[in-house]
Amino acid sequence: MNILDIIAKKRDKQELTKEEIEFFINGYTNGTITDYQAAALIMAIYINGMNSRETTDMTMSMTNSGETLDLSSISNIVVDKHSTGGVGDKITIILVPIIASLGIPVAKMSGRGLGFTGGTIDKLESIPGYNASLELKEFVDNVKKIGISVIGQTMNLAPADKKIYALRDTISCVDSMPLIASSIMSKKIAAGANKLVLEVTCGNGAFMKNKEDAIKLANEMKEIGKLANKETICVLTNMNEPIGKTVGNTLEIIEAIDALKGNMSDDVETIITTVGAYIIKLSGNGNNIEENKLKIMENIKNGKAYNKFIEWISSQGGDISYVENIEKFEKAKYIMPVISKCDGYVSKLNALDVGKISVNLGAGRMKKEDGIDNSVGIVLNKKISEKVAVGDILAYVYANDEVKGNKAVEDLYNAYEFSKNEPEKQEHILGIV
Repeated sequence: MNILDIIAKKRDKQELTKEEIEFFINGYTNGTITDYQAAALIMAIYINGMNSRETTDMTMSMTNSGETLDLSSISNIVVDKHSTGGVGDKITIILVPIIASLGIPVAKMSGRGLGFTGGTIDKLESIPGYNASLELKEFVDNVKKIGISVIGQTMNLAPADKKIYALRDTISCVDSMPLIASSIMSKKIAAGANKLVLEVTCGNGAFMKNKEDAIKLANEMKEIGKLANKETICVLTNMNEPIGKTVGNTLEIIEAIDALKGNMSDDVETIITTVGAYIIKLSGNGNNIEENKLKIMENIKNGKAYNKFIEWISSQGGDISYVENIEKFEKAKYIMPVISKCDGYVSKLNALDVGKISVNLGAGRMKKEDGIDNSVGIVLNKKISEKVAVGDILAYVYANDEVKGNKAVEDLYNAYEFSKNEPEKQEHILGIV
């Protein structure tokens, strides 16, 4: 068996055997298969796809490429939440301290930015001192002690996925259903939680552009979860416009802090309460979804969620003085308004374009070696269905390069579309699978 034959087989739209997939995963993990060979196979998979059996075999091969965590010492039920990615998606950062404040342990492994989407770990690391690279023992001990820990993908857990994840980002092979499903589920299975709530984003700013594909991805991940004995629920969320008001690492952390103090946009509130309600249900702490939503809002109002956020960030080395005083965060050199040239209503705000603009400003990576500028990004004043007049500020661009900033202002204006008649408000939750 050799990698050239495997590449040729998938190039020619043939089905790979379990042994061939394992050969690729093991070889790429240990370095006997090169980046360029892996890139060729990943591109062939991207173009020609995989069936459910191949996707499951790839998932389990990536899971078994390293260690797997046993979290049974924390609790007999540990729930994990994951998003398939989107623009302005700070839901995890807001939701996990809420869930932990309700006495439900959260042991979460998150990713970095991929393509036009931001990464939870990149955002958390914009808090000075935050350590997302804890040893596994410290990760588990933190969950036992305070009920929460969020780390990046370690070299020991699903290392094959870590390499493939970074490679996909640099060869334009991100939005592939089998690659997304196997990436997410290999991490989730390796990370040891036995109940999974997956936020499957859908729309122009997500990898799944339409509801039909989102449902297909959700069903694929549920099937993998079933085979791995992980009860899985998928919540389909709208990503035709960015979530919340901010896009960019520090800006999204600030919005998350505000949300935990009770100041949040309608879409953020709807998504955190819905996803959170199903986490509570899976954990065995309440079967009534509407009552569970009330529990979430109560722990925001009484300050328990915010206090748990402080405890969590502090436990992983983060400087909580930045959380307590957001003015301490480094600010972008240029803050440039995007001004409306017409009267009417916002009829469209293209989330994909907004994500790409943010990456071009430096908030994301063009290649895997790139650093990230935490202070740049976008603040949205107007979103779909909101009324606008000539001269209104639609958004602000935060930039550290004036030329890039001016280009972003122009591009961001073009990401908006307007109508004379008020459009229907966007549905934030598109379904439960």
